[in-house]
Amino acid sequence: MLQLKVFTFNPFQENTYILFDETKEAVIFDPGCYEKEENEELVAFINLEGLKVTHLINTHCHIDHVLGNSFVKNKFKVPLLIHQKEIPVLESVKVYAPNYGFPGYQETEPDRYIDEKEKFKFGNTELDILFVPGHAPGHLVFYHKDSKICIAGDTLFQGSIGRTDLPGGDHQTLLRAIKSELFSLPDDTVVYPGHGPETTIGIEKQHNPFVGKNSSY
Repeated sequence: MLQLKVFTFNPFQENTYILFDETKEAVIFDPGCYEKEENEELVAFINLEGLKVTHLINTHCHIDHVLGNSFVKNKFKVPLLIHQKEIPVLESVKVYAPNYGFPGYQETEPDRYIDEKEKFKFGNTELDILFVPGHAPGHLVFYHKDSKICIAGDTLFQGSIGRTDLPGGDHQTLLRAIKSELFSLPDDTVVYPGHGPETTIGIEKQHNPFVGKNSSY
């Protein structure tokens, strides 16, 4: 059975997720840990549960989602996976990180590129990959059919959507991608976003002011 653990890290209040199943294999999504205490909190949970981390994945590569890449990759000796279109997004972080108050950011190279044409597997778990650009050019979302868990990054939030005013963002692209990709999932799919509380596809279809049934966009 797939299990999920969420941590909220860094001043951006970014959600870092660990997915793991009965094999104890685990994947870390979007490690936002930066301070020593945040790193220790992440490791403590992994040790407590006896998990074996096998992969590190960025749904996209904005600063708040990649601050812990170097720590996780080196601590657990795992590969970093991103979409190829996120390369310039990831490379730019080292340039502006000090301006955002993160002078200790350590750049990390991706080890493999993934896209929506493949399935991602670990342990006994298989995740579908959805391509949902607009907030970032190579934004990926990960969905587990059996548990109806969706790791959505910064695409869809409770009552909102990802901002599109950053380099590589496009508002109409994001709206179309949410409606065509995320809204094709079952209504009872639980959406775990990059910030804030979880929601469901059904709730956002009905009430989201940007993409819901009564939206003006």
